[in-house]
Amino acid sequence: MQFSLTHKDTGSNARCGLITTDHGTIETPIFMPVGTVGSVKGIYHRDLKDDVKAQIILGNTYHLYLRPGLDILRKAGGLHRFCSWDKPILTDSGGFQVFSLTPIRKLTEDGCMFQSHIDGSRHMFTPENNVDTQRIIGADIIMALDECCPGDADYAYAEKSLDLTEKWLDRGIRHFDETEPLYGYSQTFFPIVQGCVYRDLRTRAAENVARYNRDGYAIGGLAVGEPTEKMYEMLELVHTVLPQDKPRYLMGVGTPANILESIARGVDMFDCVMPTRNGRNGMLFTWEGTINIKNKKWEDDFSLIDPNGTSFVDKTYTKAYLRHLTISQEMLAAQIASEHNVAFYLDLVEKARQHIQEGDFASWKEAVVKKLDTRL
Repeated sequence: MQFSLTHKDTGSNARCGLITTDHGTIETPIFMPVGTVGSVKGIYHRDLKDDVKAQIILGNTYHLYLRPGLDILRKAGGLHRFCSWDKPILTDSGGFQVFSLTPIRKLTEDGCMFQSHIDGSRHMFTPENNVDTQRIIGADIIMALDECCPGDADYAYAEKSLDLTEKWLDRGIRHFDETEPLYGYSQTFFPIVQGCVYRDLRTRAAENVARYNRDGYAIGGLAVGEPTEKMYEMLELVHTVLPQDKPRYLMGVGTPANILESIARGVDMFDCVMPTRNGRNGMLFTWEGTINIKNKKWEDDFSLIDPNGTSFVDKTYTKAYLRHLTISQEMLAAQIASEHNVAFYLDLVEKARQHIQEGDFASWKEAVVKKLDTRL
């Protein structure tokens, strides 16, 4: 993988760049739709490419490991071939999913023992077999196994958690460097900066991952219960420590406003389930603010879903029609809303890139964020 910076904003730490992988080039800042089990919920791959204009999608190691399983993925020739996606893929190590399984998992220095949420069977992720698992899945960018520390953890817990993450990282990188890709194209390995909301721990974590000189770095353990202001503070802190010539990936964040504020703090890559999850529940993100399409006020609103939107669904369907489908619990409602939301997120980062290139990102961002947080 290669990364080149192309533009820097004059009024913030925002920047544009190009990530080059064997499956294609990615323009940053970029949003990666979440395809947890090999699909972005409710959206055809055709529409992801042609309408939404996704440049990279994300898969999840925990879920893909359990189902369809590694034997099927290996026989298929990796996730790209299995799900018929020819653009880049990134896989999370499953650390966050394991974190969310608190009652049915156990962490040790060796790794993480957990029970399947599907059938209760017991499994073990170690830093080494987690790399092997992601080799089999075949993502272009793979993540280190880490513990995602809760945002409200006390200092003692956060320090102990970081100790474990750093030990796992050292083993994972060593194993990655000793193994080879399986399907004839290259893979790269991102360490993850943890440390909760404690400045000294975040600084230590960022300095530690930087010494490995990898192709890129992830920032984890944010938007997991801490105040938003703390998240932004941690991003500003790690921006000063992580290498300027490598991409930064903020994991699992977040709202449109979160994304723009994080771009202003030097973040290049994002993923979040919010566009599809909220869409399935009737919440739409638009350039004028958020819409709960279930509200009666949209019953006879025959304007387009988002007149400023760029997607096929924005140019085709009305609010009244989408509300009707939603209230009727038609599957098409979730598909339309999900496609709209993911397209909006991709349009958001595309416009951010344009304004960074034009040199007025900071002022544009301030004006846009006020609208994005409005409830219509």
